[in-house]
Amino acid sequence: MAKVRLEERKEIKIAYIDHTGPYDTIPWPEYLERLYRWAKDRKVMPGFHPMGIYLDDPYTTTKEELRSQIAISFKGEARGGEGIRTKTLPAMTVAALSHNGPSSIFKQSYDELEAWVAANGYRCSRPPIEVYSRKPEVVDGRTILHAKIMVPVRKG
Repeated sequence: MAKVRLEERKEIKIAYIDHTGPYDTIPWPEYLERLYRWAKDRKVMPGFHPMGIYLDDPYTTTKEELRSQIAISFKGEARGGEGIRTKTLPAMTVAALSHNGPSSIFKQSYDELEAWVAANGYRCSRPPIEVYSRKPEVVDGRTILHAKIMVPVRKG
């Protein structure tokens, strides 16, 4: 069982691509190539760890209607373009949990995180953010994910 931590996150600028459709069909390599090329063309410093912001609950929304934003953080000044948008994520308090294991138990990590949030007197205030520390890998036919799951929270 992973340990849930409360973290204070600083404001960051992100460049992102909107995606609609099943979360498991996001074309990560294509989107990341486009995002890092955008950063290079605009001479801004990209972050090292890509992220996904998941706007809809996959258990209450049809797969075809699921919305997400695939993003990289960056330092510098730049505007979006070529299907890439920019925005600032505000400073926030998050409940965070690291998941380094099979994708088949990813929901368990979310369930554990949500239980901790409720048990500690918090509520979710924004969509969850997943920050990926490494590319997924396949071990013995199973996909292994390396992600920090962060749920923005507030007391109450």
